[in-house]
Amino acid sequence: MSEEPFPPLEERVRLALREDLSSVGDVTTCAVFGEAETARATVVAKDSGVLCGVEPFQLVFTILGGVTVYPLKNDGEGIIAGETVAELEGNVRSLLSGERTALNFLQRLSGIASLTAQYVAAAEGTDLRICDTRKTTPLWRDLEKHAVHCGGGMNHRFGLYDMVMLKDTHADGAGELAEALRRVAHLRPPLSIAAEARNMEEVRAALAAGVDLLMLDNMQEDTLREAIALAKGQAEVEITGGVTVEAAAKLAKLGAGRISVGAVTHSAPALDFSMRLDLEPPQ
Repeated sequence: MSEEPFPPLEERVRLALREDLSSVGDVTTCAVFGEAETARATVVAKDSGVLCGVEPFQLVFTILGGVTVYPLKNDGEGIIAGETVAELEGNVRSLLSGERTALNFLQRLSGIASLTAQYVAAAEGTDLRICDTRKTTPLWRDLEKHAVHCGGGMNHRFGLYDMVMLKDTHADGAGELAEALRRVAHLRPPLSIAAEARNMEEVRAALAAGVDLLMLDNMQEDTLREAIALAKGQAEVEITGGVTVEAAAKLAKLGAGRISVGAVTHSAPALDFSMRLDLEPPQ
């Protein structure tokens, strides 16, 4: 296995703060408030869903300094609109300078966790698992996959390095899926092999090659049923290709082990939060 590919979270949070503050700082807040002024603040959820992003939220204020954060909810816990999820106290300049960056982490990751939870709920009562994909924000992949996990989903491969996955481009480039499978056979072990199949011919080729994961891409329901029945006891089966929450509820009953959904990371709407300050008026 290759070395850890993700930059340290603290490094990324520092870069996010620099994006907002540059080398100048929060010119508005520093003009309005003195260096030593303090306040209390609360973070309130404006939407209901699943919370995620507490660690980077806290890191923002750790880096800025002078603020203590008291989380009232943890990653993976359900929240309702109007609920207070964290309390803070300390330097006003740090509170206001870090507000937007901290909330950006919270809203983006909570949105992913919340949408994932909707997919998981759609498959309730079955053994189907909801999986993510590599359709993630650059340099946020580990954070967004953590959010999927918080929503009850399952992480697929983290990158191109930790699993062999043959897609249509590999099959077409090699001439056919069977030939592409032949060319990667030597990589297992230690890597597992997944193959995307677009039709029953490719399903049979993948199963003949002994793939670990058979991915059924954009197939009609009748074809899905046939492929799932054929693969039983031979390979784990994943349904993929533009699956909506509504479709997941129906597909969950077909007997596949998992559904991969790029939308949980690339199209999740942010969960809205606001920070409210409690400032004492000057004497």
